[in-house]
Amino acid sequence: MQRTQVAEAEAVTGRFTRAGSEERELPEAPPLRRLVGPSVILIGVGIASGEYILYPFIASQAGLVFLWAAVVGILVQFFINMEIERYTLATGETALGGFMRMWKPWGAVLAAGAILATMWPGWATAAATITTFAFGGGDANVIAIAGLLAIGAALTASPVVYQTVERLEFLKVGAVLVLLAVALFAAISAAAYRDTSEIVTSFGTFPSEISIAILVGALAASGAGGANNLVQSNWIRDKGFGMGRYVPRIVSPVTGKEEAAPDSERFSFPQDEANLGRWRTWWKRANVEQFVSFALIGGIAIIVFSLIAYSTVFQNPDLPDESGFDFIALEADVLDATVGVWFGTLFLAVGAVSLFAAALGIIDYVARLVADVIHVGYTRERGTISESRLYFTVVWGMVLFGSAILLAGFDQPLVLVTISTVLGGAIMFVYSCLLMVTNRRYLPAAIRLRGYRMGILLFAIGMLGVTTGIVAVDQVGNLL
Repeated sequence: MQRTQVAEAEAVTGRFTRAGSEERELPEAPPLRRLVGPSVILIGVGIASGEYILYPFIASQAGLVFLWAAVVGILVQFFINMEIERYTLATGETALGGFMRMWKPWGAVLAAGAILATMWPGWATAAATITTFAFGGGDANVIAIAGLLAIGAALTASPVVYQTVERLEFLKVGAVLVLLAVALFAAISAAAYRDTSEIVTSFGTFPSEISIAILVGALAASGAGGANNLVQSNWIRDKGFGMGRYVPRIVSPVTGKEEAAPDSERFSFPQDEANLGRWRTWWKRANVEQFVSFALIGGIAIIVFSLIAYSTVFQNPDLPDESGFDFIALEADVLDATVGVWFGTLFLAVGAVSLFAAALGIIDYVARLVADVIHVGYTRERGTISESRLYFTVVWGMVLFGSAILLAGFDQPLVLVTISTVLGGAIMFVYSCLLMVTNRRYLPAAIRLRGYRMGILLFAIGMLGVTTGIVAVDQVGNLL
C-alpha cells in the first residue's frame, strides 16, 4: 500500500493508550536500499561550511593539525543523529515534539535559535562568491539574491517537498563524490598523504593561527551541525521510517494535495516480540544507513577537501593573510596549473552547486522545524492552518530576509558562515541535553537510550558545552 492508504486503512483499528498517543503496529522495515535518503539529505546539506570552507581554510593556514576535530565531530554527530532517529522511529513524533512535552516553550527556544543561526545568508553568499571565481567576475550579491529566490520557487513548486529535496541532494552528493574520487589521484600530493598522520599526533591541538570562533565553528559543522541534525526527525518521518509511516508529509499548497492528519500526534507500538523484532530490524538498518550515508561520506569529504587545500595553498607565498575566500580562488588557480584547467573549473563549479544546494536544504530544514513547533504547540488543535502552509510561510520569510541582509551590504561569506556555525554549536548543546531526557523518559524500557550510547551523548554534551563556553568568554573578552 501507499503510505496514505496505510494511514487510512489503519485509522479505524488504532486504539488510544493515553491522551495524545495512539497504539498501532510497527510497520515492517523495507530493504536497506529503500531507506537511503534522509541521511544523504543531511550530509548533502552538511557538505558546505565545514567541508568546503572551514576545514580547508584551517588547512590552508595551519596544515592538518585540526583534522582530528573533524573525525571526533562527525562521529559524535552520528550518535546524536541516531538518538534523534530513535525517538521518531518509535513514536512518529519529531524529537522537537518530544521536547515540547517536557516544557512547551522549548520548541520556541530552539526554533528561535535555528532562525538566528541561519537567517544570515552565508551559504548563498558563499556559493555566489565562488560562482564569480568560476566566471571571472560578477556581482555576488545579485547572484546570491537570485539564488535565494530560485530556492523559494523550487520548494513552492514541489508537490511533495521531501522528494524534491532528496533528489537535489542526491545529485549534489554524487557530484561531490566524483570530484573527490578524481582529486584522490590527481590533486593531492604525496606529502599531504604522508602528513595525514597529524590527525593522530596532533589530537587535541587548537592551532593559534586561527581564531577560536572559526575552530569551534568547524568542530560544530563536522558533518551537519546546528538545528540541521534535529530535523533528521522530519525527514525520516516524511520518508515513512518506523511509526512515521502514519504521519502526513509536507506538500506544496500550489501543486500538492494535503494528506489527512491522524487523530493522534504521537504513536506507540505494542511491546510484544513481533513488534520488538521489527524494531530491531529498523534500528539496525537505520544505523547502517546513517553511518554510510552521513558519517562515512561526510568524513571522507572533510579529509579530502582539506588535503586539496593543504596540497595547493598551505605555505603558498601567494596565500593572503586575511580571513576570506581568496584561498579558494588560489586553490583553483593551482589546480589549473597542476592538474588542468578542467579540474580547477570543476572544483569551483562543484563548490558553487554544493553551497547553493546547502542553502536550499537549510531553508527547508529551518522551515520544517519552525512549522513543526507552531503546528504542534499552537495551531493543531484549532485546525486554523496546516503544517504545509506554515512551512511555506517560513520559506519565503527566510528568502526575503536573506535578500534584505544582502541588500543592506552585509555580505562577507566567511563571517556569515562562522556566525551560523558557532550559534549552531550552542543549539546542539541544548538539544543534546534534551535528547538525554526524552529518550529515557518517554520511550519504553526495551528501546530507550542506555549503555555506551548514553556515555557518548554525555561526552557530546560536555564537548559542546565547553567549546561554546570558550567562544562566549573569548567574544566577551574582545568586547571589553
